[in-house]
Amino acid sequence: MKWETSKQKFIDFIIKNRVLWFPEQPIMLKSGRTSAFYVNWRTIAEDVYLLDQLSDYLISFINHLKLKPDCFYGVPEGASKLALITQFKWARSKNDYKAGTYSLPMGRGKPKDHGDPKDRFFLGVPKGDVILIEDVSTTGQSLIKSARRLKNLDIKIISVIGLTNREEISEDGKYFEDLLLEMGLKYHAMSNVPDILSHMNLDPNLVRQIEMYYKKYGIRDIKLESSK
Repeated sequence: MKWETSKQKFIDFIIKNRVLWFPEQPIMLKSGRTSAFYVNWRTIAEDVYLLDQLSDYLISFINHLKLKPDCFYGVPEGASKLALITQFKWARSKNDYKAGTYSLPMGRGKPKDHGDPKDRFFLGVPKGDVILIEDVSTTGQSLIKSARRLKNLDIKIISVIGLTNREEISEDGKYFEDLLLEMGLKYHAMSNVPDILSHMNLDPNLVRQIEMYYKKYGIRDIKLESSK
């Protein structure tokens, strides 16, 4: 499945499965912001069939970028399941698939308060060329934290992948992608909220709320179509 032909299918997958949805009342995000829309990949991660599909989309995207990782690692805990499933599929597809060749790492949501640093933060340590995965990137705090943790342990990150980028800046006006670049890391998003919204017919009141939100928090202003 080539990414050039599957990108629109991925957007349709997001819309069909209500990954991006609109609560009756604006919802408080982890960043502390109040938003009229919400991106939630957890429903996909709770379903074997849908997670299987999502991992295929991710592998298609990785091949499109011409990346050759040894290991996928998910930001705890939002992307942990996806990274595990993708790592399993990726390793099994390789000619050198055998014991001791590929690791199966998972990050701890809460580090242990004792022991070796690698054991404190991981259930299985990422090895080789690692792709770091995040489900939803807003201000990127969790992503930056995970990236720094891996680099401090001399774990080699070859790329950072986000399922959906909300394309927002932090309160101090910084964009997390720039912070990653300062660490020598390149971020790639499989989708972004403005692009997804552009494929949806929205209520005019909702359109105004979203456009005002991006005027305040977005890295760019957006203009959306409303339903008639």
